[in-house]
Amino acid sequence: MASDCEPALNQAESRNPTLERYLGALREAKNDSEQFAALLLVTKAVKAGDIDAKTRRRIFDAVGFTFPNRLLTTKEAPDGCPDHVLRALGVALLACFCSDPELAAHPQVLNKIPILSTFLTARGDPDDAARRSMIDDTYQCLTAVAGTPRGPRHLIAGGTVSALCQAYLGHGYGFDQALALLVGLLAAAETQCWKEAEPDLLAVLRGLSEDFQKAEDASKFELCQLLPLFLPPTTVPSECLRDLQAGLARILGSKLSSWQRNPALKLAARLAHACGSDWIPAGSSGSKFLALLVNLACVEVRLALEETGTEVKEDVVTACYALMELGIQECTRCEQSLLKEPQKVQLVSIMKEAIGAVIHYLQQVGPEKQKEPFVFASVRILGAWLAEETSSLRKEVCQLLPFLVRYAKTLYEEAEEANDLSQQVATLAISPTTPGPTWPGDALRLLLPGWCHLTVEDGPREILIKEGAPSLLCKYFLQQWELTSPGHDTSVLPDSVEIGLQTCCHIFLNLVVTAPGLIKRDACFTSLMNTLMTSLPALVQQHGRLLLAANVATLGLLMARLLSTSPAMQGTPASRGFFAAAILFLSQSHVARATPGSDQAVLVLSPDYEGIWADLQELWFLGMQAFTGCVPLLPWLAPAALRSRWPQELLQLLGSVSPSSVKPEMVAAYQGVLVELARANRLCREAMRLQAGEETASHYRMAALEQCLSEP
Repeated sequence: MASDCEPALNQAESRNPTLERYLGALREAKNDSEQFAALLLVTKAVKAGDIDAKTRRRIFDAVGFTFPNRLLTTKEAPDGCPDHVLRALGVALLACFCSDPELAAHPQVLNKIPILSTFLTARGDPDDAARRSMIDDTYQCLTAVAGTPRGPRHLIAGGTVSALCQAYLGHGYGFDQALALLVGLLAAAETQCWKEAEPDLLAVLRGLSEDFQKAEDASKFELCQLLPLFLPPTTVPSECLRDLQAGLARILGSKLSSWQRNPALKLAARLAHACGSDWIPAGSSGSKFLALLVNLACVEVRLALEETGTEVKEDVVTACYALMELGIQECTRCEQSLLKEPQKVQLVSIMKEAIGAVIHYLQQVGPEKQKEPFVFASVRILGAWLAEETSSLRKEVCQLLPFLVRYAKTLYEEAEEANDLSQQVATLAISPTTPGPTWPGDALRLLLPGWCHLTVEDGPREILIKEGAPSLLCKYFLQQWELTSPGHDTSVLPDSVEIGLQTCCHIFLNLVVTAPGLIKRDACFTSLMNTLMTSLPALVQQHGRLLLAANVATLGLLMARLLSTSPAMQGTPASRGFFAAAILFLSQSHVARATPGSDQAVLVLSPDYEGIWADLQELWFLGMQAFTGCVPLLPWLAPAALRSRWPQELLQLLGSVSPSSVKPEMVAAYQGVLVELARANRLCREAMRLQAGEETASHYRMAALEQCLSEP
């Protein structure tokens, strides 16, 4: 065994006999002075040439951590020796040790992070060679720690991020190394960095943004690549947005090669994703800039996706998708849009061509690629387009629908099997620039608005039904509904969950009206109806969820007409609870309000309904109509309504307000319900008469109700 080791040792000695001699002196040192002198010699030898891992380990075995620790913390230097020389020696030894990844993660190195961080901002002679060497060694240590698995977390906790920010902003020696290390830490642990050092990082962002706005050389393209990493997860300072927009306007307004243009497009996409259009100034300059952005993005998408056989730069195209999505939002905005109507018309035409390229790309996607993030990003932009426009490219969209249903089903089933519901409701951001092998996502939520439009049209609806979309939507609705049920913290759910549920209800409403036979024969709708019946009673009591309750109530009432013969609708506790909750929703929409100087009150919206009536009124009228249709089909419903006192209270309300304050459509809706209840049940008629029903009917010219109540 010894014979195997000796040649290796002899080789090490022959390579660096000077180092071996200094290590021997270090081992034989009898006091601090001799050890200090030997360490200086060892450090000099290490800096003079490269050493291998074995030699580095031998230095560590000879030195250890004890003496470097003392050098870093000592406050008394020998006579004639500047105090920073001792620290520089200690840092040089640590830098040597940190070249070994195992030593870089050693607790004795990690606990030096706060001390090392202070060296980055320490004052001193900027021309002092020893101080410069110490700063270089400090960055070497910190960079080595950052390269270990848990290193970034330790650096952030040790205050390194703030120190790096201050070092960069001070523009002293090594500030470029500070920026490089900051970039690495932000890439590895962005959230933690911002949590620990937001003010300092914002100061760096301000400096970079100002440099970007002023840059006239190639550095502006380098800054394009750096700046996305420094955009905060919260609000971007307005002065930064101004500088970034001005810099991007100059870059993108020039004739550029792809390597110059692509980083600018990616920066613009990050700003669009973080701030929408708030970073673009109003007025002519802003509208021209936005039009330019969308134009460039559409051209890039077409070039990348229309040519088969070319390698797609997925990160660039995904950034262009984000800019197209911004264009879609601005083109559909009615108030305070940055774009004028001629610009909107032109951009819609250009985006249509780009969406055609996206559809062409998706038609080529095989099963092996369906889990790739870029495919998801492509489906996302198509979903954003279909949410606003389904009339153009109708043939191409219909041809793609089978793929979209299969794709959404694949991602849904994968997430369901993994029981990863949190992934389903996570806020979906722009695809990462370096996609992983798989990226599960809630594709259905992205497609729901477009499918809502398409289910109104005969052709697309038939394709969706044939491909099994209704069954998939029922499963999805029930799964998402589970997230809002008792036992789940609904406060942490994004708004997209509730919006998705509402959109599902709209799709089901379309199917109830246009494909009633499907509702009757497909078992998934029976399960859906059971969920609606059991959920509505609690939902109508929850503050702030009235719009969702309106969707559930109206959908349930319309489905109840079609499923009236099913056992579940024959006066079961669930069905009675559902209709009681539906009556609560319908009956609380309007109240009487006294008016100054008048003996009669007027009919007004109740406070909870008033703020959302524009979104609610169509559902309310449809719900009233559906309830009216259910009364003759469910014999138990009229007595139940009578016990709730809805017909009596409705007549009392109408009798207490001025008839002129009740709009004709409201009179028609109220009369429809009252007439059917009166026709269905003798006790209802008697109760209405006792509530001055005939007189009220006469005042409101409700001829059908007046005639019904006049009959025995």
